[in-house]
Amino acid sequence: MRPATDSATSPPELESQLKLRRRNFFLCAAGLALSLVMQPLTLGQVVPRVLWVHLGWCAAFIFLGVAVAARWLSPPTIGMGAAVVSLAGLTLDIHFTGGIYSPFFPSLYAVPLIICVFTPGHRRPTQLACALTLVSVLVTCWASGAPLQVAVSQGLSFAFVAWVSVLGSQTFRRLRDAERAAGDARMVALERLAESERLRAQADLHRAEMERLALVGQLAAGVAHQVNNPLSYVKSNLGYLDEELREPSPDVEDLRRVVDETQQGVLRIQQIVTELRDFSRANPQDDEACAVAEALAKARWLASAELRGLSEVVEDVAPDLPRVRMGLGRLVEVLVKLLLNAAQAVDDAQPRRPGRVVLRARTFQDGVRLEVEDNGPGIPESVLPRLFEPFSAFPRARAAGLALSVCRDQVESVGGTLSAENHPDGGTRFVLDLRQAPA
Repeated sequence: MRPATDSATSPPELESQLKLRRRNFFLCAAGLALSLVMQPLTLGQVVPRVLWVHLGWCAAFIFLGVAVAARWLSPPTIGMGAAVVSLAGLTLDIHFTGGIYSPFFPSLYAVPLIICVFTPGHRRPTQLACALTLVSVLVTCWASGAPLQVAVSQGLSFAFVAWVSVLGSQTFRRLRDAERAAGDARMVALERLAESERLRAQADLHRAEMERLALVGQLAAGVAHQVNNPLSYVKSNLGYLDEELREPSPDVEDLRRVVDETQQGVLRIQQIVTELRDFSRANPQDDEACAVAEALAKARWLASAELRGLSEVVEDVAPDLPRVRMGLGRLVEVLVKLLLNAAQAVDDAQPRRPGRVVLRARTFQDGVRLEVEDNGPGIPESVLPRLFEPFSAFPRARAAGLALSVCRDQVESVGGTLSAENHPDGGTRFVLDLRQAPA
């Protein structure tokens, strides 16, 4: 049965730690094997007992490396095993090569630091290594016949090294915990940010939908007038048909002609209702392509009731304009709002003047530039920078509410720009730049 792992450590992080520990054990085994070759240079001769100690030590580290990879033992247990093996091997080396005067004796001080590296974040292996190393130092001093003063000095020196080792282990653990806590906090912050962005996008969609419905209500009177004309024609034809059918011998060809005209009137009503229904639906929020001339025609038809009171509506549209990167429904909605805004501006002009609105479309750089220009009173310079803010206090925006803000958001969502400027001869010009759609 494999030991339980730390629940706070993620599987990828745990795998990375196990690979690092296994590599450290194998590197240490390789270093011990190399020390067998370097022994004549270190000791000036070959000591057979030291060779056997190093071989056993090397084999033990290889076993620990395999145990780490197979997860046979928990990391603290493996760390304590490495501490015991290292101290046993090093103590035998020192005993076989001169005791306290052995060239290996200073290596005892490094054992706690080595164990701290092998088991970062675990206190018990480092504490065990410190205790066993202190015992080994004192035993070596006693076996070598060293004076009491030398033994005390060595013990105090090692106590300082042990304190550094334990402090380093605790510091590493705290830094690791702090880094993990910071990572968790960062993930929570990212999740909250994603949720905030989702709510903001949802609010923008709701705002656009509310503005679209408000615009439909604003167009309702004009659409009702357009429906009323063919409806009156249909009603009149139906009355005529009723009268003719009461005659003993009605004119069949004339009745057929009246029926055809009535059907045309019904189809006209159906077309008007369909146009308004399509306009009121939520538009897909993707980067579609559309023809500018078609969007201008639909927008002018929907705003025709408001534009009817103007003296002149001019269309200056260049032929063969490229398709633009914006959905037809959204572009129509933006143009309708700009046309209604222009009609209202002319209606608010004092003194009264013949109203004039110009629709202009030209190729511009890598796209199309559309302009909606009126001869109204213009926009005060103090208000112009804040014109596209939601619920602008400017009187011309009072009926639209969020209209201009929604227009700007919709245009910018497809990489375009929408701006406003006062015409030198009076009035306002809205400039809409849209990118050309890819082929």
